Amino acid sequence: MLNGKRIVVVMPAYNAEKTLKKTYDEIPQDIVDCIILTDDHSSDNTVHVAKDLKLKTFVHDTNLGYGGNQKTCYREALKLGADVVVMLHPDYQYPPKLITPMAGLITCGMFDVVLGSRILGNKALKGGMPVYKYIANRILTLVENNLIGEKLSEYHTGYRAFSREVLLNLPILEDSDDFVFDNQLLLQAFYFGYRVGEITCPAVYTEESSSINFRRSVVYGLGVLGTVFKYMRQKHNLGKSGIFDKNGRKIKI
Repeated sequence: MLNGKRIVVVMPAYNAEKTLKKTYDEIPQDIVDCIILTDDHSSDNTVHVAKDLKLKTFVHDTNLGYGGNQKTCYREALKLGADVVVMLHPDYQYPPKLITPMAGLITCGMFDVVLGSRILGNKALKGGMPVYKYIANRILTLVENNLIGEKLSEYHTGYRAFSREVLLNLPILEDSDDFVFDNQLLLQAFYFGYRVGEITCPAVYTEESSSINFRRSVVYGLGVLGTVFKYMRQKHNLGKSGIFDKNGRKIKI
């Protein structure tokens, strides 16, 4: 626990057997109450490694996609009574030691959502982020900041912490099961008035790091722009979208 709040770490996994234990070993066990791994129908031994580590493990019979995997993560974490849920990729791209400060910014009441930004600190390229991904990240972030009126350093990090209230009140079951889920959830948080903060997060890219290819990156980028369009349309009462509907489908506990 941290500041009297129950902390649950969730790891959406797909073929993460080579990096899972390394990631797990650096999780701050002194403040984390439970670690959940959801396996999205991996073809390797991810589930076996997770069970050896005695992680609470959920296995999909079919591949649901990155967003679909996260939905399982958050539902199961909330069922366990999580006050703060930290999503950590099991590919060791993001440093697990940042769980403590990220969760702390929520448990102290300062923010509702906290992002681990690879751009703050100017270390993304030094950590091995592909140049085309860095350029796309900067362009999409610039576009989003200008169009929705926010000032984040990046919208596309996979390292995130959420308060229980956010995950219960946002209509995240309306979101995509694909990679654009991350962006949709973040824009939902802004749309419904939640406080979003960032901390510097040095990331490391290796051969084992999960990463989408160029074609999927293009699809993701188009999805991001589509989400921004839906946000602006609904914000200005020019149309409606399920992902920004306060009565949209939410996680039920």
